[in-house]
Amino acid sequence: MVANSIEYVLGIDGGGTKCHARLENLAGEVLAECITGPANPAQDTAEALASITQAMHALPVQAGLPPRMLQQTRAVLGLAGISVPAYAAIVRQWTLPVSNVTFTTDLHIACAGAHGTDTGAIIITGTGSSAFVTTSQGPRILGGHGFPLGDKASGAWLGWRALSYTLETLDALHPPSGLSQAICQQAGTSDAAQLVAQSLHLRSAGYAAFAPLVFAQAQLGDHNARDILAEGGDYLRQLAAQIATHKPARFSLIGGLAKPWLPWLPSDLTTQLSAPLGSPVEGAVALARGDIFEPTPGKLQHV
Repeated sequence: MVANSIEYVLGIDGGGTKCHARLENLAGEVLAECITGPANPAQDTAEALASITQAMHALPVQAGLPPRMLQQTRAVLGLAGISVPAYAAIVRQWTLPVSNVTFTTDLHIACAGAHGTDTGAIIITGTGSSAFVTTSQGPRILGGHGFPLGDKASGAWLGWRALSYTLETLDALHPPSGLSQAICQQAGTSDAAQLVAQSLHLRSAGYAAFAPLVFAQAQLGDHNARDILAEGGDYLRQLAAQIATHKPARFSLIGGLAKPWLPWLPSDLTTQLSAPLGSPVEGAVALARGDIFEPTPGKLQHV
């Protein structure tokens, strides 16, 4: 139990590309907001801790408040990767500038932000991809197995598929196309060996940097780009079908690639979707303030 009374709430949305943090007072006034580096403990535990710590230190400075205010702050951190128990155990051992901390998944805060309630469903497609739905037996996560084993229809997957197709094109297995040319142009090489060398140590965000080219070339009529989107779209359709069996009150598609995906999805999926009410970081702040619900066992992991 923290001795100091709570006067502020802090929410963090931590993923493979960035850490988005927001500080508010109990009245809901936004005092500060910042973005730092990647914060997925399953990808790089030390980097995630550094990004989160940096954000927590930056917020009071930005708000013009003394550092000691962090001891009067309740925080909810929604992090990618901690649905894996081993990484959930690691983050619970962290020493952070805010001592009153609750950890949960990025999916949980995203669902809370999208629906403003403890119930509903989401599909996230950004750097990674996954789905979350509340059921009568509790929350259920679909996908979210991490790249390259999972994350289908994500930015990382789209970029990986486009790079793989481009390498096959450079091997003369396919005729050159707008997609392969765009990939080579962005990579700065049309040499297969150099393209492989550049890709060997890419993480999810590195692959995801090529994803916009797939949407752009599909829009221009490139059938290879459209084939990739058809495969990814079918996966999202299957996720949605599984979610529908739980009859969620609201269902949203969110994430950095949600808008680009919409024109390429079947109408039987898009007609199910409701516009998200808020962002994941807003969901984290609302959870910290207790606007949505009191944390219950099995949903949040307390430190």
